Amino acid sequence: MMSDLPYFWVFLCILPVIAFLYAGVGHGGASGYLALMSLFSIAPETMKPTALLLNLFVAGTAFYFYYKEGYFNKRLFLSFAVASIPMAFLGGMIEVDTRIYKIILGVLLIFAILKMLNIFGKESDIIYKVKIWQGLLVGGLIGFFSGLIGIGGGIILSPIILLLHWGKMKEAAAVSALFIWVNSAAGLAGQFSTGITLNSQSFLMVALAIIGGLLGSYYGSKKMSNKGVRYMLVVVLIAASIKLILI
Repeated sequence: MMSDLPYFWVFLCILPVIAFLYAGVGHGGASGYLALMSLFSIAPETMKPTALLLNLFVAGTAFYFYYKEGYFNKRLFLSFAVASIPMAFLGGMIEVDTRIYKIILGVLLIFAILKMLNIFGKESDIIYKVKIWQGLLVGGLIGFFSGLIGIGGGIILSPIILLLHWGKMKEAAAVSALFIWVNSAAGLAGQFSTGITLNSQSFLMVALAIIGGLLGSYYGSKKMSNKGVRYMLVVVLIAASIKLILI
């Protein structure tokens, strides 16, 4: 039982904070949840399905608020989701050592951080359409690794959308939120097909994550400027990068 772990109450206090931070930029927060669970020595077989379950609720909440504010681009979402959904299901069925992959991904996120800080130049006002092959390739690769590791993929998709000028900041957040939701659902289905079950404590974590997700989604979609969302995303990327490289 996770409740038997030392300082489990500290874990429960930190969880909604992570959900708040990630939901504010349209993310589900799986990479943050996985990092937190690792720090508190939660069993690996519990981490992956629990992170995906939390993603469903937090990313779903984030999508609702961003959609309500009119930031959702259906065509952009479908460009990636068509390939990501079946690949996330496939990735969810596979159990492999992902340590090397996490290190590589953590390093790659540093480049996304530099772009968000305009180190690579200012963000262009010109928006390009995603070509069919680009959407299938990017969506498929992110979807597979999302299911494999237990994340929704938004932490990867958002920087790609912005780096390649496929959408604006809040548009990327809205698309990423639903992208995370469908990938998490597919990845979780893939895990269930192999006989993996959820820990009963997971539902307590869901309740706390929803609270943080509601607040984060509201402030991210309504109250914060594009500049505020950008720096919030930088914080998320830095946290994810550190977690992937060091944990």
